[in-house]
Amino acid sequence: MSPGNGSLVTQFILVGLTDHPDLQLPLFFLFLAMYSITVVGNLGLITLIGLNSHLQTPMYFFLFNLSFIDLCYSTVFTPKMLINFLSRNNIISYQGCMTQLYFFCFFIISECYVLTSMAYDRYVAICNPLLYDIAMSPKVCSNLMFGSYLMAFSTAVAHTGCMLRLTFCDANTINHYFCDILPVLQLSCTSTYVNELVLFIVGSINIFVPSLTIFVSYGFILCSILHMNSTDGRSKAFSTCSSHIMAVSLFFGSGSFAYLHPSSASPMNEGKISSVFYTNVVPMMNSLIYSLRNKDVKLALTKTLSRGLF
Repeated sequence: MSPGNGSLVTQFILVGLTDHPDLQLPLFFLFLAMYSITVVGNLGLITLIGLNSHLQTPMYFFLFNLSFIDLCYSTVFTPKMLINFLSRNNIISYQGCMTQLYFFCFFIISECYVLTSMAYDRYVAICNPLLYDIAMSPKVCSNLMFGSYLMAFSTAVAHTGCMLRLTFCDANTINHYFCDILPVLQLSCTSTYVNELVLFIVGSINIFVPSLTIFVSYGFILCSILHMNSTDGRSKAFSTCSSHIMAVSLFFGSGSFAYLHPSSASPMNEGKISSVFYTNVVPMMNSLIYSLRNKDVKLALTKTLSRGLF
């Protein structure tokens, strides 16, 4: 095989989610159903937000971007995963693996910061409602999204650039269903010290900043809600935030379990299972959470259907 980018390996073999033949077909239909719900749900939210003027608010601007990210994010992994369930040769090219790794980093970091922006939006709406129009102006919202995508781009370039400098000699079997950072690093026949250092530094920033912002935002929100005199006001505030809390818990909870567990606790097998949640379940659940639990979205769907636009 001819070397590419200093690598002797031109293709990788993906072990997949499981090596049990009897489970391949049931898992294919399960993940096909999940992907179908993800595509329909997120495309539906994108369309509804774009067509309905009363959804042109900061909260739905961030939700529009979250749905777009979830749609793209799940598409990075799931089609290839579905093909591998039906194929005996689960091969991905070196270039395809690096591309998948780049978009994995880009979309997962984008989602981190979009969820953080949504937490800040809810903080301003509940704790400083009189300043909401100023604090969450179109320019501020655009800057927050630009910052989210810029952080995602920088992180993806850093990880992918460091991965491209490595040499892969003989080992080319990735114990995963996609090109995740750690399983690919394990195959390198050269030092991965720089990669691990970048992973630690960049990972720490991208975990600490969103987590701290979300934690502080909801701390202030909780205090503000508890000091409300109106029971209806408290109920409405909790209802407004509950969807976002569920989405954040699913995303950060599954991601933390995948990357922040002890290395002795069967990391690859447990990592693959937990990866399913933030690569497949979370994009599907976000669309369901923000549609089924959101009165404005239900109203927009009813109006859109009555106009015959769907």
